[in-house]
Amino acid sequence: MAEKRDYYEVLGLSKSANEKEIKKAYRALAKKYHPDVNKEPGSEERFKEINEAYEVLSDPQKKANYDQFGFAGVDGSGFGGFSGGGFSGGFDGFTQGSSRRNRTGPMKGQDRYMSLNISFMDAVFGKTETLHLSVDEQCSHCHGTGAESKSDIETCSTCNGRGTVISQQRTPFGVFQSQSVCPDCHGTGKRIKVKCHQCHGSGYETKKVGVDVKIPAGIQTGQQLRVANKGERGANGGPNGDLYIEIRVGKHNLFERRGNDIHVKVPLSAVDATLGTVIDVPTPYGDVELKIPAGTQPNTTFRLKDKGVVSINSNKKGDELVQVEVVINTKLSREEKELYQKLQGSNPKGKSNNPFDRIKKAFE
Repeated sequence: MAEKRDYYEVLGLSKSANEKEIKKAYRALAKKYHPDVNKEPGSEERFKEINEAYEVLSDPQKKANYDQFGFAGVDGSGFGGFSGGGFSGGFDGFTQGSSRRNRTGPMKGQDRYMSLNISFMDAVFGKTETLHLSVDEQCSHCHGTGAESKSDIETCSTCNGRGTVISQQRTPFGVFQSQSVCPDCHGTGKRIKVKCHQCHGSGYETKKVGVDVKIPAGIQTGQQLRVANKGERGANGGPNGDLYIEIRVGKHNLFERRGNDIHVKVPLSAVDATLGTVIDVPTPYGDVELKIPAGTQPNTTFRLKDKGVVSINSNKKGDELVQVEVVINTKLSREEKELYQKLQGSNPKGKSNNPFDRIKKAFE
């Protein structure tokens, strides 16, 4: 007991956390430490610790027992009551309540988490990705019961269907009572007379399946997609958990996404910036003509309407913002150099056409 960490501490929660907060914290931590995603040493043990904490805190009865009695309240093998001394009533009542933790009915499996890398353009336009997964699915013959037929399922005679057995040990202080999982039915409360011929009593079949996942246009890094019933297998005929896929969008060599807008930088010669021109600007939807007015200054930004990324929630597109970078040519031909010299010499005093000259003149 002493080696265990407090379940609220494991999930990073306060004891006043509600059901929604518990589920949110679990999903975030399970995604971070899932062995399929996190290969760091100790991640598997951390993942098991997180699952154990969630199993208790997500169940109202278990949570109430844990809040009142600590680990003793949720560990049937480590807690019992004395038959005398005034403690019997309270502890016996608790022992009966804690037996509910051994559910004999169908239980949904745990969720699985994985990440998926997609290209920048796939995030802009969306796509359908086929994932090849190894999934434990319910046996098509017995539907998860593990029995050849319904008549081959009977109540466990050892625990009478409870899934747990209670043992007593006499001590100098009285009778110590403990509860543990039934050794014959392993907590299911049932016995199988004739096992399913297809799954041999396991209730599931491991299959390699191809799952088509629709990635919507406009998705961003960190967003998740849910695929129902492709998580860990359920128990006692319960459904599988779900598969959550976290998207990671790659970078583009030209475009940068900010929200639903796309930013791009395009080079422009000093002559074109001075005299004005029309240039072809790349967008995810193809090249678009952009008119550059005369006298355009370096780093001026132009807006191309509806050339950004669509919003998943509203289907409204962002814009593309085009920033022009004026490039000064460092290698001039003789003719080009002569033209620039003539332009420089057009100043009557032979001085450079420095804009600061006009400012200084204003103060003279």
